[in-house]
Amino acid sequence: MDTLVLGLNEMEKTQLLLVGGKGLNLGELSKIQGIRVPEGFCVTTAGYQKVIEQNETYHVLLDRLTMLKVEDRDQIGEISSKIRQIIMEAEIPSDVVKAVSQYLSQFGEEHAYAVRSSATAEDLPHASFAGQQDTYLNIIGKDAILQHISKCWASLFTERAVIYRMQNGFDHRQVYLSVIIQKMVFPKVSGILFTADPITSNRKLLSIDASFGLGEALVSGLVSADCYKVREEEIVEKRVATKKIAIYGRKEGGTETKQIDLDQQMSQTLTDGQILQLARLGRQIEAHFGQPQDIEWCLADDTFYIVQSRPITTLYPIPEANDQENHVYLSVGHQQMMTDPIKPLGLSFYLLITPAPMRKAGGRLFVDVAARLTTRAGRETLLNTVGSDPLTKDALTTVIERDFIKLLPNDQTTPIPGGGHTDMPAQFENNPTIVSDLMKRNQTSIEELKQNIQAKSGSDLFDFILEDIQQLKKILFDPQSTAVFMAAMNASAWINENMNEWLGEKNAADTLSQSVPGNITSEMGLALMDVADVIRPYPEVIDYLQHAKEDNFLDELVTFDGGRETQDAIYDYLRKYGMRCPGEIDITRPRWSEKPITLVPMILSHIQNFEPNAGNRKFEQGRRVALEKEQELIDRLKQLPDGEQKAKETKRMIDLIRNFIGYREYPKYGIVSRYFVYKQALLKEAEQLVQAGVIHEKEDIYYLTFEELHEVARTKKIDDQIISKRKDEYKLYEKLTPPRVITSDGEIIIGEYKRENLPANAIAGLPVSSGVIEGRARVILNMENADLEEGDILVTSFTDPGWTPLFVSIKGLVTEVGGLMTHGAVIAREYGLPAVVGVENATRLIEDGQRIRVNGTEGYIEIL
Repeated sequence: MDTLVLGLNEMEKTQLLLVGGKGLNLGELSKIQGIRVPEGFCVTTAGYQKVIEQNETYHVLLDRLTMLKVEDRDQIGEISSKIRQIIMEAEIPSDVVKAVSQYLSQFGEEHAYAVRSSATAEDLPHASFAGQQDTYLNIIGKDAILQHISKCWASLFTERAVIYRMQNGFDHRQVYLSVIIQKMVFPKVSGILFTADPITSNRKLLSIDASFGLGEALVSGLVSADCYKVREEEIVEKRVATKKIAIYGRKEGGTETKQIDLDQQMSQTLTDGQILQLARLGRQIEAHFGQPQDIEWCLADDTFYIVQSRPITTLYPIPEANDQENHVYLSVGHQQMMTDPIKPLGLSFYLLITPAPMRKAGGRLFVDVAARLTTRAGRETLLNTVGSDPLTKDALTTVIERDFIKLLPNDQTTPIPGGGHTDMPAQFENNPTIVSDLMKRNQTSIEELKQNIQAKSGSDLFDFILEDIQQLKKILFDPQSTAVFMAAMNASAWINENMNEWLGEKNAADTLSQSVPGNITSEMGLALMDVADVIRPYPEVIDYLQHAKEDNFLDELVTFDGGRETQDAIYDYLRKYGMRCPGEIDITRPRWSEKPITLVPMILSHIQNFEPNAGNRKFEQGRRVALEKEQELIDRLKQLPDGEQKAKETKRMIDLIRNFIGYREYPKYGIVSRYFVYKQALLKEAEQLVQAGVIHEKEDIYYLTFEELHEVARTKKIDDQIISKRKDEYKLYEKLTPPRVITSDGEIIIGEYKRENLPANAIAGLPVSSGVIEGRARVILNMENADLEEGDILVTSFTDPGWTPLFVSIKGLVTEVGGLMTHGAVIAREYGLPAVVGVENATRLIEDGQRIRVNGTEGYIEIL
């Protein structure tokens, strides 16, 4: 039979399901040398299960509750309330009552006790459930304690706890409750201690909140607390709050609120000595649990008691380094416009390609820039490189000003004066055939790869891919390839600077970049409009597509009038662009060829929102606007002193932009084209592993690194736990928001826009494509859910090339990440869409359906 009651010091680490998260942590705490925990015991979940197992109504109601969704608020409230009533009215089993009585007589029945809930799904490393269940203080006498045990059990079904479980994917039927009963401590002062700063995530900065009386008042937000910050045995910050009231326990039971004497209201609640003593206890507890802790403490008779410790679940993990040095990490996802987590196989492919010093954290990649920060020249170059994202640049500037990474003692280099892009680009041969040659070379190489990979399998395949990646790197880092788009980017910067200076024209290059030839990504967007043109005349096909849900929808098309034409058009599109998808730098993401249903909502939206041949008209119109702008600038320049010379230089720069900026998108197309070939070959291997019973499903290989997968293919063996563990980790990573800049202390450095003269309440961002547009905001986090109408403004966290087909349907763009030269910005300029990127929390600040104004010239958004 399961134990019904356990003393705190009798608990084992393995008993989570018996004592819940809070109970388990208290049991651990009570065993740490030098840590005082109020004495007590725990009524285990076995008691709770005895109460409910015989009650049929409870199980019927629980089944009904399990069928509901978060939206069904009324029903959730009603059913939860009935379940609470059943539990409150149920008689506590006699053996539970007997066990509780025995422990109470041991500790003294006349004492006051705290009665606290401990659920099996709380205080876990990935779900805190903080404050979801109830706590009762200062309860005296056996009958009162038993009554409050029932109340705790019932609190498992408060509306907030039920909804929290639904949101976090916990099954109500799998969650049980134990009850902790501890001797009351009557504190003079109590509070919370975080062993990592909850605001900045700095693991070296410990943060203490302290107020008079019981901690409940502080946790529930009734009173203000002092805040002290400690770094390495030194108090580095103190904020003393005005404390008007405190909650104290009463000798006869219950609690009371008291006014604090005027002379005490502004005094420090803890002395400096006590602050440092508490900080040491915090570090000791953190070391025991091996991760940052959120600790509840109280001070009574000059002794610190610990009443709770749980992991801090909201911290972003620190990229792993193998030394004790200081490091500074920049998010790769923000540069690549893809901040979602990447599965292990995806991460290892990225790592095989990049020459930069990369580290993993939270399922994302970060580049370690510490080495570059040790010289003045390195700092200067780095700031210029990240300059197109002002938030990253500002955060880095903060790191440099703090001298977090010291300059090398022998660094004699002087900063490069000016250091900008805007000097005249070197005479780069302005010959468009350079671009077509580079593209041909890439295409040929991919065709060869497709031929050669056919025959490879097993270990040969892995060796072959590693070899081919060398070829991919050669193409990717070809100096001529880089020179082409750098020439265009420098020409853009030159145009913007000089047109502003000579003619007072802001961001002229935005207009000049519209509808340039040879941009593989923007052509992809327009090509989908052509697919819509093929389907438009066939009502049966359109009707079929409106109801299609499965990826094999293409097979059944042929039975309809126009079905064969539709099928051909979609297959042609997929032959050229089927290797793309949102989040495409992660090789494990489903490509359009694998999941063609993704394209259907966009095709239908084009049929509904556009006239035939709209793609060509759109491109032509953009080209006309760009050429008119060019003519206008040249004419105006000629009026100036030295005008002929200025006009001639400007014409050369415009030609560089128009001939070469389109190529900016091609290298990425080259990477994802190769990725798709690798992926198809690896999935064939996965098929064999499934057939051999080594893994359960093909997609399991995504949770292994390239090296691990090679090993599994070789040995046909795998540790069963590894894949399910990685799947859980990935789910956890999905909830995290990666920082742009994080240090080896875990501190997240936040950058700011340095901007004056914005309208009141405007949301600031980075202007990347000029123009001002008003429209309905569509907040879309998942491309499959894109239901766009003509004139909508897309608001999303990031857009990589896989999002481009949506761009033809929208009038403006707002994203949370991005810079001047990231894909979304390049395509927005080319389509002539006003765009603002790098808008922190845009998808939370702007609500779906709100009318907004996007100012892509000045870089802000207004909610109308």
